[in-house]
Amino acid sequence: MRFVIVTGMSGAGKSKALDTLEDMGYFCVDNLPVQLIIRFAQIAYGEDNDINDVAIGVDIRSGEYLEQLSECLRQLKELEYHYEILFLDSNDDVLIKRYKETRRNHPLARNGRVEDGIKQERSRIAFLRKEADYIIDTTSLLTRELKAELDKIFVENAEYSNFIVSIVSFGFKYGIPKDADLVFDVRFLPNPYYDLELRPLTGNDEPIRNFVMQYDVAKEFLNKITDLLEFLIPNYINEGKNGLVVGIGCTGGKHRSVTLANGVYDEMQQFSYSVRKEHRDIEKDRIRKG
Repeated sequence: MRFVIVTGMSGAGKSKALDTLEDMGYFCVDNLPVQLIIRFAQIAYGEDNDINDVAIGVDIRSGEYLEQLSECLRQLKELEYHYEILFLDSNDDVLIKRYKETRRNHPLARNGRVEDGIKQERSRIAFLRKEADYIIDTTSLLTRELKAELDKIFVENAEYSNFIVSIVSFGFKYGIPKDADLVFDVRFLPNPYYDLELRPLTGNDEPIRNFVMQYDVAKEFLNKITDLLEFLIPNYINEGKNGLVVGIGCTGGKHRSVTLANGVYDEMQQFSYSVRKEHRDIEKDRIRKG
């Protein structure tokens, strides 16, 4: 049986994670009082039930009782009740945006600023982040991508890294992604835009891939980016980062950047990190001209 404690920052996706686990067949309880966790574990691990897997949501809503959770976790270990902690996180700017979009109040800032509530919450649940077995940063994750990460952990039982690499192709004429940690400019590569037959296609199409990757300089560039990421990521992890956004840009974000982003994404599959890709501007040229 798997006993999962789902926690993290308010607004980071805990409810979606619990819904996904429930769809996987988990018996889920959200906002379970800390005082009842030991009793719930005794029932779950008891011989007289047919529960296979359980997930409980615990977060800042527990109020002053949250401080008792450390002792509760210690008791679970003493009783040899194995548990896993899934921690959902997101950067402060995105959390603030989500609260504004939903017009909900932060649990710790009902009559004040959301920013202050987030700061207090981060401090109070820091001990859970340190204890977590899995940390998922949902800053740039879509709901389906969060589900895919949860599938890796709880369905496929794959080796999981708490570090998520996001590969984003973009067009410089539309601006550099604001959340990019690393930015690579591939405008030095020959541009298929000037071939009228290739112009309507994108880097997801084979003719464009063949055009871009026929040049040795493109192949060498792909190898150098992969080598650089292989070197940098372990060092970022050592410094406490749990995610990296890699921007790859060309003029319009449709041909060269998409091809290279796909190439980096494919190369990164050989490592144990979670990798996602996004072609931010791939359709903008078509929409503007349409």
